[in-house]
Amino acid sequence: MNINKLQTFITLTECLNFTEAAEILYCSQPSVSMQIQSIEEELGVPLFDRIGKKLYLTKQGENFKPYAEQIINLLHTAKDHIKQLEDLSYGTLSFGASNFVGVYLLPMILRGYTKKFPQIKINMNITASNHLVHMLESNKVEFLIISDRIEIDESRFQRKTFYEDELVLIVNPLHPLAHKQECTLEDLVNETLIIKPDKSATRIYLEKKFAEYGLEFPTQMEISNLEGIKQGVIHELGVSIVSSFAIQQEIKSGLLVKVNIKGVKFNRGISYVYHRNKHLSPAAKQFISLLDTNYL
Repeated sequence: MNINKLQTFITLTECLNFTEAAEILYCSQPSVSMQIQSIEEELGVPLFDRIGKKLYLTKQGENFKPYAEQIINLLHTAKDHIKQLEDLSYGTLSFGASNFVGVYLLPMILRGYTKKFPQIKINMNITASNHLVHMLESNKVEFLIISDRIEIDESRFQRKTFYEDELVLIVNPLHPLAHKQECTLEDLVNETLIIKPDKSATRIYLEKKFAEYGLEFPTQMEISNLEGIKQGVIHELGVSIVSSFAIQQEIKSGLLVKVNIKGVKFNRGISYVYHRNKHLSPAAKQFISLLDTNYL
């Protein structure tokens, strides 16, 4: 089974159309069919169901796809790494990041990195944590930068925390709490807390914190995006607890007010994560070294 056949398989899984796959791969439709048939014969299982004019991945095809992706991505990564050993003016820095990290935390670090290595192409994937872990497992990215509240299999992945992030209470300037130097956690029980949906690592962490103090979790308004949460507070839809790093501009401009919570600290670590057995590229090692030197 060669790489070209695997690439043909991956392409066909994306478009599920032989004619379209042939156009993407610059080959004939019979060639695509023959390569898929060859893989199926070698594996001894059908990878696609052909029902009428439509094509569907079989269960075997769905399970085979991540392995094919790993093989192809690993080959591309190996080629990239070998060239970077000789010259760091070539290659790609490919990693995944959670929303807060990618939007607010990393641009400052990337600025210093791109000045030092202007020829390295940056490929930062910002998406949900469960999708990020899948991307890491399939070698689509070299490493992740995520909250240490996100659970990973530490027998498979190496994690190191490089930054401590404080979560703070934010309110609209007209909110009664905005005129207090500090409030208590009890003051929030009857408020509407604007927060990410129930699978969010931050939400799970906050729910545990309220439970630790024997308090009922406030009524929630769910908004999946941090910018949307900030706008919700600005427009008096409720209050929220978010990263202090993410609201600096709004605090300076007076759009939001930060209120201290007496006797309570909400902290989380920001970590980089990669396969324990993975050989990181020179480009990735240089970037991680910036994280380790407390660049922020």
